[in-house]
Amino acid sequence: MNKVMELFEKSGAVWHGHFILTSGLHADTYMQCAKLFEHGDIAQELCAMAAEKVKKYDADVIVSPATGAIIFGYELGKQLGIPNMFAERGKDGNFALRRGFELKAGSRVVIAENVVTTGGSVKEVIELVESLGSKVAAVVEVVDRSNGKVDFGVPNESLLQIDVKTFAPEECPMCKQGTVAVKPGSKGLK
Repeated sequence: MNKVMELFEKSGAVWHGHFILTSGLHADTYMQCAKLFEHGDIAQELCAMAAEKVKKYDADVIVSPATGAIIFGYELGKQLGIPNMFAERGKDGNFALRRGFELKAGSRVVIAENVVTTGGSVKEVIELVESLGSKVAAVVEVVDRSNGKVDFGVPNESLLQIDVKTFAPEECPMCKQGTVAVKPGSKGLK
């Protein structure tokens, strides 16, 4: 078994049921990275693996989409010895840097995300970073649920690639069976 999957299993971060993902798709498996990052030793080990994968991109700063990837970005920045910041959604629903975070034009950025399915949040953060005059050197995520199918137009590194079957709500077999879907992610938090 992959070391990262072992850590997911050990920390209780693999959930089975009926879930609504951030993308709006439904799935029977959910990778809850918050359970991984509940344990500092696991967070440190995972981020050391991620740092090894992305140090070749010579980044100046880590930017993470809030809320789920904040701890990942923090610990990854610590491992690489570079600053980290997070983008969060404003009242308009778009990602922005707030809380005094400033990205200097020309910065080389690694975007750190916890889980990618369609890559929607990462793509929005890429647009934000580029709109501020910086360059995205790479993306890194703990879990790539697309199994390598998402293309960000920049190098993409993942600690774990899996193929979780996802369904549009109208095609979801679990919905058709009448089970209730739950949404454990952070998108939409106020």
